Amino acid sequence: MERGTSFKFRYTVGEADTAAALKPITGDDFPAVLATTKCIALLELAAGRLLKAECGPAQLSVGVIVDVKHLAATPVGAWVEAEATYTGRNGRLYVFDVVARDPGGEIMRGRHERAVIDETRLLESAAKRR
Repeated sequence: MERGTSFKFRYTVGEADTAAALKPITGDDFPAVLATTKCIALLELAAGRLLKAECGPAQLSVGVIVDVKHLAATPVGAWVEAEATYTGRNGRLYVFDVVARDPGGEIMRGRHERAVIDETRLLESAAKRR
């Protein structure tokens, strides 16, 4: 993959994407705006899409490092554009600059690193953690 290669897509924020929808403990009170975790997931999806071409048969990419700042709140019904730009390698990891925007401008910015791995090996390793 060449440095500077990027991928972006738009997503419309729904009720299930909000911080208010994340209530693992009864009584938690979070706002009805796009959750930080969902925004990070959108950025991971953009970077993962870029890495599809680097994956061989039975391989996939996984997120390893996420370093972002959540800069602004996005309401339900607004679109979010998630963009990842490949910047190079850090050993075996692929490094991306990531940015998310809504109609008002930037809402999240940072860096994300991913690894290309064998899917079977990943699932076997995960199964041992039960």
